[in-house]
Amino acid sequence: MTALVVRQDRFGDPATAFQVETDIPVPPISSTEVLIGVKAAGVNYNNVWAARGYPVDVIGARQRQGDPYDFHVGGSDASGIVYAVGADVADIAVGDEVIVHPGYWDADDAWTRSGKDPMIGPSAQIWGYNTNFGSFAQFARVQAHQVLPKADQLSWAEAAAPTLVGTTAYRMLHGWAGNTLQAGDVVLVWGGSGGLGTQAIQLARHAGAQAVAVVSDDERGRYAEKLGAVGYINRRDFSHWGIPPLVDDAAGQKEWTAEARRFGKRIWEIVGERKDPAIVFEHPGSATIPTSIFVCEPGGMVVICAGTTGYDAMVDLRYHWTRQKRLQGSHGTNDEQARAYNDLVRAGHIDPCLGRTVAFDELPAAHAEMGRGEQVFGNIVGLVAAADENEGRRS
Repeated sequence: MTALVVRQDRFGDPATAFQVETDIPVPPISSTEVLIGVKAAGVNYNNVWAARGYPVDVIGARQRQGDPYDFHVGGSDASGIVYAVGADVADIAVGDEVIVHPGYWDADDAWTRSGKDPMIGPSAQIWGYNTNFGSFAQFARVQAHQVLPKADQLSWAEAAAPTLVGTTAYRMLHGWAGNTLQAGDVVLVWGGSGGLGTQAIQLARHAGAQAVAVVSDDERGRYAEKLGAVGYINRRDFSHWGIPPLVDDAAGQKEWTAEARRFGKRIWEIVGERKDPAIVFEHPGSATIPTSIFVCEPGGMVVICAGTTGYDAMVDLRYHWTRQKRLQGSHGTNDEQARAYNDLVRAGHIDPCLGRTVAFDELPAAHAEMGRGEQVFGNIVGLVAAADENEGRRS
């Protein structure tokens, strides 16, 4: 089959790490797996990392566990048609029009068998990043539980756009007991015009919460407002990003704290009262975590799923323990959360926010642009077997 492939000797810039190859084997499927004929594939930051071979060499990691393949076919969002099903698969038939959620795990590991959240278990992975044979190919191999019905009103491209970011956002906002999204909450959403942020804003709006977007220019802010944000903050109006001054630097601490307080007051101005975020929706990481912890309300939660500006975050613990705030990691999705999110999409409550479509051979450049922070609005999708961005819409 034809596939977009990363190999270890090409690790680096996604523009050159990814190459189209035409002799990749169609993956075999087990009795509990499904083979999808891919129509369209979404672009996510995880395969920027896969192309760079950093922070994990995903090919080497799989080979150390006995995987025979010396390449990586990425892609964690897919829409397509079921081509084959394993012998033990029920309720999925050849010809079904489907999308795929990215949560992947061993159903037989002790953690999952005990009834615990499988996405926290030792076998949990992200399909199309940790695993091979993702959506950047004619055929993708998935576990049967990942397969969900495609929304009839969406084209193949629209359907492939939001699932990874949408299910990730759903888990972040609804998945952590004690700090789940409630009507009336203020939710601070970093990257409000991007893939994750656009989904978080809509989920907050649907729940009756107030989303405040953080963006890097006014055009992105206006886009976030169209999706339901009650207002936006242009982060370029502030100067305190990155690791804050150490406590013994009194002048530096005073300057940083003044900026952080000014940022917090901007949230109050937008929502019309002195109300801090109950949830801070985080993914930049090192540049923003200190501010996120500072502005989060007492007893509130900063929930983070990535570290696109870096992993080495520094937190002033005084604002963390004395005000009893929660810093919660969140990763992927479980089946219940994925189905709940997909039901909202199928019902028309969530816009997939398809920013643009690209041809299959333009996917390397699209990943490189995302890695440089040049993706502005919504989600990027590559057309695989779909003829154009409108194909596949039924109503």
